[in-house]
Amino acid sequence: QVQLVESGGGLVQAGGSLRLSCAASGRAFRTYTMGWFRQAPGKERDFVARIGESGARTNYADSVAGRFTISRDNVKNLMYLQMNTLKPEDTAVYYCAVQIPSYSGTNWRAYNSWGPGTQVTVSS
Repeated sequence: QVQLVESGGGLVQAGGSLRLSCAASGRAFRTYTMGWFRQAPGKERDFVARIGESGARTNYADSVAGRFTISRDNVKNLMYLQMNTLKPEDTAVYYCAVQIPSYSGTNWRAYNSWGPGTQVTVSS
């Protein structure tokens, strides 16, 4: 089973940028579709972006499309989320996760192996 750890969060002003990383253990990383999710206090965990096994396929939530870019390095077992033009409403804990094989879609219930998360705070 893949184990995941996120890093790269922090405090940034509106309009700024951050790059999140997700480090994965295990050789199976390259066989999984991976996703980024976020959860603000009192809200449900929301889909942010996902990337296919090879990195060729990507999907984004409407709220981040054009500002965020997901990518992966299957040699280094890393996934990234480049976040530009950040807004206060992007403030949340960001999580990476593995899409459960045979599942599809962007609902968080289709994912497992969640990392502990990294806090992103965007000040206005």
